[in-house]
Amino acid sequence: MRAAVLRDGRMVVRDDVPEPVPLEGQVLVAVKACGICGSDLHFAKHGDQMVRLTREITGMPLQGGLPVDVDDDVYMGHEFSAEVLEAGPRTDAPAPGTVVTSLPVLLSPKGFEPILSSNTVLGGYAERMLLSTPLLLRVPDGVDPRHAALTEPTAVGLHAVNKSAIAPGEAALVIGCGPIGIAIVAALRLKGVEHIAAADFSATRRDLAATMGAHVTLDPADGSPFDTAKPAVIFEAVGVPGIINDVMRRAPLGSRLVVAGVCMQPDTVLPLFGIAKEINVQFVNAYDHNEFAESLRAIADGDIDVSPLITGEVGLDGVDAAFDELAHPDTHCKIMVTP
Repeated sequence: MRAAVLRDGRMVVRDDVPEPVPLEGQVLVAVKACGICGSDLHFAKHGDQMVRLTREITGMPLQGGLPVDVDDDVYMGHEFSAEVLEAGPRTDAPAPGTVVTSLPVLLSPKGFEPILSSNTVLGGYAERMLLSTPLLLRVPDGVDPRHAALTEPTAVGLHAVNKSAIAPGEAALVIGCGPIGIAIVAALRLKGVEHIAAADFSATRRDLAATMGAHVTLDPADGSPFDTAKPAVIFEAVGVPGIINDVMRRAPLGSRLVVAGVCMQPDTVLPLFGIAKEINVQFVNAYDHNEFAESLRAIADGDIDVSPLITGEVGLDGVDAAFDELAHPDTHCKIMVTP
């Protein structure tokens, strides 16, 4: 079986991957589409650092960090849709041919294994993979499998909006219009927020933010977005050092900051900025199963049109080049892999 794997910082295609065999409670599926996520790009570039940092974290279910050896081949791809092929023994599963998506977790005798970055658990950059029947969501008839694959990043945006507790009449400012910022814009529109501003240096990304529901788009090169937006809630979706501190310095009194951008470097903040204005700071990550299901419904019902996000499509042989292309923000938003 073929799969694209991370090896020595590059994506290479293997054609000798053992065929996965479903156990009880699992199904074998054929991958229909898989989106390339920014976290995959981060792992390709900073995998050893990410593994090391996660091993320093305590107080989480994934105690001990990501169970992956970056010196061995790494399977990735967690934004996927797939077609059911066969079920494991004694497993009640959707009929073969059913198109599904799933939270990116495999339930196995080892416990909860993330479908994220793994030496053993196949992800969506493969022809076939295993999924767990309790976590499956059937993709409604007529929904493009490429659109269904974007349930996962859509849920990330929805979770950030839910955590913010924003009310429809409150103004929102989204800083950074990459895939996560765009998903936040779409979720804000879904929730009926009436004043959505989006800021990015890229004109291409600002145009996409407007397409996905931003009422106003702002170029930070032309002046502080806070002078125009006057937001009650700010969503930071950039993830570079200095952004959080700058937001707290500029944000209105009593505003709320939701940090969705993943910064991999040490950062410095001046607490005085936040204290003086009584700013509430909320860090967010991922989503829950209800938000995942709501995101699929929103896509299927047309409440969120994800088609503008798809700016490229490649097979397994094109994954490595796609990783390189996604390093340039004006070129692509989301490249889909169709094995």
